[in-house]
Amino acid sequence: MNKILLSLALFAATLQAGEVYATFTVQAKQSANLSFSANGVVNHVYVDTGDTVHKGQTLATLRSEDIQAALQIARVGLTYAQKDYDRMQSVRDVTDQAKLDGVQFRVENAKAQLAYKQALLDKTILKAPFDGTIVARNLEIGDTFTAIRPVAVYRLQSAHARKLILSFDQKYWKVVQPGETFTYTVDGDPTPRKGLITKLYPTANLQSRKMQAEVAAEDIPSGLFGEGKILLPDTHE
Repeated sequence: MNKILLSLALFAATLQAGEVYATFTVQAKQSANLSFSANGVVNHVYVDTGDTVHKGQTLATLRSEDIQAALQIARVGLTYAQKDYDRMQSVRDVTDQAKLDGVQFRVENAKAQLAYKQALLDKTILKAPFDGTIVARNLEIGDTFTAIRPVAVYRLQSAHARKLILSFDQKYWKVVQPGETFTYTVDGDPTPRKGLITKLYPTANLQSRKMQAEVAAEDIPSGLFGEGKILLPDTHE
C-alpha cells in the first residue's frame, strides 16, 4: 500500500500547469444481472462463464411443456374462431348483428389468449439483451427458480467497450469539461493510452471530496485501476 501511495505522489508531482491529476477504475460500458421472470425448473443451459454472446441469443430455458401445450390449444381456438367469423361474414346480410358481434368477440378473445400464452412461454427463455461476455454463471440443469424472489443466473458485460471512472480534486470542477483529453496508464501495464472525457458527474463525492468523469476505452479488463492526467486546452498537442 505504501508503494502505491508513493507512486501516486510521484506521479502527481510531475504534473505541469494545465494538467489535472486523476485516478480511475475500469468498468464495462454495459453490465446486467440476468434472471428468469417466470417460475420453473432449468431445462437447458447453453452458455458458460467466458462465452461471448450476441443480442437475442438464448442463454438458458425453463421446462415449458405445459405452456407449449396451452399455446397450441390457443392456436387451435383462434383457427376455429376465425373460421366461424369468416362463415358469418359470408352471410352477414341475413345474420343478426348480435351474433356477428359475438363471433367477432370470440376471435379477439382467442387472439388475446394466444398472445398471453406466447408471453408466458417467452418468460421461460432467457436471452441476451446485448452483445457481450458472460462473466458469471449461477445455474445448473434442474435448479428451481421463482419469479417472486428472482435470482441473477448470469452476469453479462459488454465484450470490448469499457468506461474509465475518473476521480479528481473537486477544486477543478469549473475547469474540466467533456471533450478534454485524458492520458493514462493502467496498473500493471506501462503502455501510455489516451481518451476523451465523455461525461462529467454533476455532484462531488461527499466522503472523498472528488469529482468524477467518464472516459471511453476498449479491451481493458474491468476492475483494474490506473492513473493519468487531464490535459486542459492549452496543454493539448
